[in-house]
Amino acid sequence: MTVTIKDVAREANVSVASVSRALNGSPTVTETLREHILSVVKRMHYIPNVGARNLSTQQTDTIGVVLPDLYGEFFSELIRGIDSAARERNLHLLVSSAHGDAQEAAKVLRAMSGRVDGLIVMSPHVDASFLASNLPQSLPTVLLNTRLNSEHYTSINVDNYSGAFAMMRHLVESGHQHITMIAGPDNNFEAQERLRGYRDALAKFLPQESEQILRGDFSEESGYRAGQQLQSFSNRPQAIFAANDMMAIGCLFALTEAGLHVPKDIALVGFDDIPIARFVTPPLTTVRVRMADMGGRALEQLAFIIANRDNTVQSEQILKTELVVRSSCGAQKQNQ
Repeated sequence: MTVTIKDVAREANVSVASVSRALNGSPTVTETLREHILSVVKRMHYIPNVGARNLSTQQTDTIGVVLPDLYGEFFSELIRGIDSAARERNLHLLVSSAHGDAQEAAKVLRAMSGRVDGLIVMSPHVDASFLASNLPQSLPTVLLNTRLNSEHYTSINVDNYSGAFAMMRHLVESGHQHITMIAGPDNNFEAQERLRGYRDALAKFLPQESEQILRGDFSEESGYRAGQQLQSFSNRPQAIFAANDMMAIGCLFALTEAGLHVPKDIALVGFDDIPIARFVTPPLTTVRVRMADMGGRALEQLAFIIANRDNTVQSEQILKTELVVRSSCGAQKQNQ
């Protein structure tokens, strides 16, 4: 039979309220009484009913995290940062992904509502009307990498545009002129900003060059397919700028498979600086996004909003990127 708090109180010869206060660390319980109650709890193998406590406090101590995918080092690092910050605050995570369309994302958000104290959301489908239709406005929510600029939500965005622009400037300064980009998915805000950085830098530094864009979806497979396409080009580019490291690594495999050497035959760079980027051959030049830091900051911001619901000013935070130069671009400078 399941041991209840009433059973513990009866065995310890105290009130249910005393057991509850002892378990919750209340300072009104003497140390002697607390030790006595806890010894009974241990002996009877009593496990507190978290659901009942949540009903009484109207808190779950759980944070919902909704991401477009859970696969790959980018999301692994992001979740690691969120989890680390959550554990410091004795909070738990409920993580889900919305791989498909807006309808699937809506189902995930609605499923989270009522089960969590707040949400961290990264989704290409997020806009003001979408959130209003699928989330109660009272639910604290922090958005990651979204175009949405709303007074009702705090957002944390990476400066994808400046990172892409800086990478293009570096490639041009390294002597590359004919530069192809493997872009990310059309409906993704990060991909759009990185493509915008590529185009603006091309217009500024190489106005005589035409853009050459291959479409990917941020996966290694799409980078591999782009690498295969490039082999058939009559005018092979001098450099390839992949919109994320996963596609760059897939492209690298395709180029190597075809007998092309990076960076001797063609330079290759990525974006994100996922952990594996420094361990491929050659090590990948990329734009560093501190994913774990972004996840930790999102959790910290959300915890603050939850604790200060009536005195929180929503804001947009922009995280800077960093150019990391390794040997895949053919430059001499190394930054591990």
